[in-house]
Amino acid sequence: MSDDPAVSDELPEYAERVLAVAEQIPSGRVMTYGDVAEWLTEGGPRQVGRVMALYGGAVPWWRVVRADGQLLPGSELRALEHYRAERTPLRTAPRTAEGHLPRLDMRRARWDGGAVPGDGTGCGRGNGS
Repeated sequence: MSDDPAVSDELPEYAERVLAVAEQIPSGRVMTYGDVAEWLTEGGPRQVGRVMALYGGAVPWWRVVRADGQLLPGSELRALEHYRAERTPLRTAPRTAEGHLPRLDMRRARWDGGAVPGDGTGCGRGNGS
């Protein structure tokens, strides 16, 4: 804890909201940085990315992704472990791809914030996934 009143241990309100959305994304699904900003009706992809870079370690950070499905540079292998464990849809990497890493299959993996087929909750939010 800092004695400096200008330094706070509390997260900025926007960061709390971004992290709350990340926690709601079901296992095996993803939202883009832009999707999260649109869901919140505030900020944009860069602001969401900044929040995730600074504070995202305590939430399922691998579920907030780039729109092109490319794995997060520098964390590709850690993210890939999570995607495989959660059975997140992936596309096989072409042989010409650097590192031969797969990409997310955004058409199948992207979550729109609604119900997840077959999850039995009737709602994608707040189901603890």
